[in-house]
Amino acid sequence: MDIGKSFTYPFQDSKWLSKLIIGALVSVVPILNFAWAGYLVDLVKNVMNRSTEPLPEWTEFGDKFMKGLYIWVAGLIYALPAICLGTIFFTTLGVSLRSVTEDTTSALGSVFSGVGILLTCLIVLYGLLLSFFYPAMIIHFSRKEAFGTLFEIGAIIKVATSKLSPYLTAWLIGIVAAIIVGIVIGLVSAVLGFIPCVGWILAWIVGGLAGVYTTAVWGHLFGQVAAEDQSAVIVS
Repeated sequence: MDIGKSFTYPFQDSKWLSKLIIGALVSVVPILNFAWAGYLVDLVKNVMNRSTEPLPEWTEFGDKFMKGLYIWVAGLIYALPAICLGTIFFTTLGVSLRSVTEDTTSALGSVFSGVGILLTCLIVLYGLLLSFFYPAMIIHFSRKEAFGTLFEIGAIIKVATSKLSPYLTAWLIGIVAAIIVGIVIGLVSAVLGFIPCVGWILAWIVGGLAGVYTTAVWGHLFGQVAAEDQSAVIVS
């Protein structure tokens, strides 16, 4: 795996600036940003196919939008267990606290506090699990681009584990890169915020470009993982 190339390849594209600017604009608009997720699928596919310039063109926008919508729906379905647990807990807590006397409120609150900590830990662990297998889902989906492939659990697990070492490396680098970029952008945005009138606009632009750049790095890392997988097929 060429980690360094994942951070430099966008700038080797002859149209890198326009592609990233369009990506930044698309990614910050609600609903429209589904197309950015679809763009990421095309990016992973290009790296998997060892394309000379992996950054896709912003053509076939509707197709990108639909692929992104499929991914969003699948992500929502996978997140339902955590959403349901949280909803049930807070609903039960609210109803219980309203129906008990003052003498038992404190004890009941302690019990629910303990349960809440446990549920929070479970939800966080489940979120980490989803974040680990999410790239494998994208890789598997990019090979067939059929909605049903997003739920082929066995195949998704195989994608993540068949090349576990590079996959784990890509996952960890993606997390670290996102944290570092987030801190830097936070500091830059704070400084730009002191500029009258246009400061917040500049901060929004810088944040959007940084976000799509980080995602592009993420896509290239996992595209390399997919390209190394001998079970991967060349897709059109």
